[in-house]
Amino acid sequence: MDHVDAGPLSIAYRQDGPADGWPVVLSHGFPYDVHAFDGVVPALTDHGARVIRPYLRGFGPTRFRAAGTVRSGQQAALGSDLIALADALRLDGPIIAGYDWGGLASCVAAALWPRRVAGLVSMAGYDIIDIDRQRHGFDPAVEHAVWYQHLFQTERGRESLTAHRRALCRMLWRQWSPRWDFDDATFARTAASFDNPDFVDVVIHAYRHALGQAEGDPAYDDLEARLAARPPITVPAVTLDGATDTLKPGGTADHAPMFTARHEHRLVDAGHNLPQEAPAAFADAVLTVRAWLVSP
Repeated sequence: MDHVDAGPLSIAYRQDGPADGWPVVLSHGFPYDVHAFDGVVPALTDHGARVIRPYLRGFGPTRFRAAGTVRSGQQAALGSDLIALADALRLDGPIIAGYDWGGLASCVAAALWPRRVAGLVSMAGYDIIDIDRQRHGFDPAVEHAVWYQHLFQTERGRESLTAHRRALCRMLWRQWSPRWDFDDATFARTAASFDNPDFVDVVIHAYRHALGQAEGDPAYDDLEARLAARPPITVPAVTLDGATDTLKPGGTADHAPMFTARHEHRLVDAGHNLPQEAPAAFADAVLTVRAWLVSP
């Protein structure tokens, strides 16, 4: 376990592979942590990668450096954290890859800072939130799938997450990955990350802001305005969908116009926690982007 001061955070991260390897940053989602990539890392380090796996804000040993910093979970903050980490570690043109919150952070970073990023792997396509659209209703099947987001709009939801975070998060694992047969030890290894003192505040703010029901941290207002304009992603990218991901039943293949450089979309036999369910497929997506960069 390593730590580095990056922007408003002291980011805890795991590092594997040679120090002079080609850099990859793997970003996890909610409610997961860096262990989602345990099966992905060896395939990348075997090909010479230096793999960085940060704990996102509100997870694991990552901490805010100042007590007065807004415990924001908004998309601009997540993307900024990723770039701040790359800067702090002096990563030269990393490939960034993630899913769920990590896919959101990676897409934001690639869209807003394309010169800092060499390539992208994103589960769920162009995973930047259209907050204005989120203020309005969706098809009932979609609303049913994101029931937890509606719960988190209320103080009852905050209380539930605070008191029952393990039970609630385990339920989400089951619902989003219906064919993934994980055991108690696998869940417990990750669930320890939910004990972060800022976990509840960051999660609640993330979903309230995403649905247009909470103000963001003013420090990110300019970035949020740029994201609202739906900027294209201009770096090479492989996007992924899980065939049994109940959060994305229609898939995201139709996001292809948002990618203006070389792009490939793949459907993987997995649920929402794709890197942990199908690590070889996730690693292959990263290696594909790497191959494009080496031999355009």
